[in-house]
Amino acid sequence: MSYIERANKRLDELRSKDGVVILAIESSCDETAVAVTRDRQLLSNVIASQIEIHKRYGGVVPEIASRNHTLAINNVVKEALAKADMTLDDVDCIAVTYGAGLLGALLVGVSYAKALAFASDKPLIGVNHIKGHIAANYLAKPDLQPPYVCLIASGGHTTIAYVKSLTEIEIKGCTHDDACGEAFDKVARVLDLPYPGGPQIEKLAKEGRATIELPTPYKDKETYDFSYSGIKTAVINYAHKCRQKGEELRRADLACSFQEKVTDIMVRNTIKCAEDMGVGTVVIAGGVGANGVLREKMSRAAESKGIKVFYPPLVLCTDNGAMIASQAYNMIRCGAKASNIDLDANANLKVFE
Repeated sequence: MSYIERANKRLDELRSKDGVVILAIESSCDETAVAVTRDRQLLSNVIASQIEIHKRYGGVVPEIASRNHTLAINNVVKEALAKADMTLDDVDCIAVTYGAGLLGALLVGVSYAKALAFASDKPLIGVNHIKGHIAANYLAKPDLQPPYVCLIASGGHTTIAYVKSLTEIEIKGCTHDDACGEAFDKVARVLDLPYPGGPQIEKLAKEGRATIELPTPYKDKETYDFSYSGIKTAVINYAHKCRQKGEELRRADLACSFQEKVTDIMVRNTIKCAEDMGVGTVVIAGGVGANGVLREKMSRAAESKGIKVFYPPLVLCTDNGAMIASQAYNMIRCGAKASNIDLDANANLKVFE
């Protein structure tokens, strides 16, 4: 019997088992992350962040990220198992992010996971990174059930999804240029703020007021889509004009104005989609979901419409292994087949793949 035949036979046994133990690896960008879960219970969640390394460059350098994943991954796996008080023998399944993300970074995690699964003769499940972000909400709220509307807001994605079931997702709106997290980083650089830009802009914005007029994309159109290029460019032009004229650049006001505009649009589109789809629940996923202003606005808007809103804890908003384990558990329960040893990284994997 081949590896894939044994793996699928084992997955069939796991579908009805209580206490499925999953070891999950995430290496799509600049965090080497590994988690161990038992069903929807989080046993360990270890994250080796590279933020301090990439700060000096103002953003993630793919080659440096890949090399640091290679250095870190074995120790992070060992630490995750130790914190869960388990050995590899206790694990039922290996899960790994295979897309989307930085190709070199993904390849480190995928290669390690394939070797680990084959050597231990355990099933391997390749997980979509963005579906993993959505699935983080099931760890925070185990009784969460589809259908619901999810705002996916991160450095690489800004998407509104209609989650029909644990594995079926329909895209209702998306960005046509920059993702919101990408726009935060670019605006932060203009304001001379360090990487990552989101937390820095949120901190600076608390000292300012939203007094600077910025454009509203798709203002007169019925759409759930996003566009951040115009807003970002308006901020850059405003800052350059102030510097060229020798005028004071009101950095805090500009940060506040940018943050208010971006979060207003995300909240408006998400709540409108939930109303139009007739669902009573909204969830937020992704790194920008940690933004306190976004959470506050979404809660107020949802409450005014009789809609429930849920967020993962901050540690599960940014990239982590726990969210990958959560999605792998969904896939097992819904009848997914195991990934073969020829599983490859896919940097451009779409949300619906």
